[in-house]
Amino acid sequence: MTDKELLAQQAANQVEDGMLVGLGTGSTADCFIRELGRRNAEAGLRVSVAASSTVSAILAQSLALPLVALEHLARLDLYVDGADEVAPDLTLLKGRGADLVREKLLARASDRFLVLVDQSKLVDRIGERFPIPVEVMPFAWQLVKRSLEALGGRGELRRNASKDGLAVSSHGSLILDVVFDPGCDSKTLDEFLNDTPGVVEHGIFRGLASAILVAADGRIQERRVAGC
Repeated sequence: MTDKELLAQQAANQVEDGMLVGLGTGSTADCFIRELGRRNAEAGLRVSVAASSTVSAILAQSLALPLVALEHLARLDLYVDGADEVAPDLTLLKGRGADLVREKLLARASDRFLVLVDQSKLVDRIGERFPIPVEVMPFAWQLVKRSLEALGGRGELRRNASKDGLAVSSHGSLILDVVFDPGCDSKTLDEFLNDTPGVVEHGIFRGLASAILVAADGRIQERRVAGC
């Protein structure tokens, strides 16, 4: 069994009968969705799910997991997703995909947000290995870029996979991938981005993760914020 499969199994084992579960997006989330579908069918859990992307919704439907539309949600029992980076205080970097708005909505709406990663995703600071994705209104991207440059940010609009155009998020926005100086901490960046007009959403998920499951060489370690 791979580390991703182990993570998926441990996360799915935390799902209880009747729960409303949020589904993340990406290869790790896909493993969890498949394991949840298997457990739901075999144990008769009667779970319902809400998906952070069309891809995850299609996979859930193929496994007969009942889908709830986001516009009908008030809260979730559990949200399970991966992350691109995890800092020691459990701040996350997400958004290398293009579903930031729905991912953060589900993370904030959940009673528990469980994050599945391998050791390579653990970093000392957010932005250590990847640029910070900033989803922007298409007509405002240059104004936002200038605001971020005032804080020391350097970035460009993300190109699409074929490199012949610009990437567009599932929300219909453009994405600035921005690198900040190491001295600019995630709390400052989070607050600055939240207050910048024209920013739709961004990839810093601060104070949202309930626990991190970290896989390494066939073993799973759970990390929580100190005191929780």
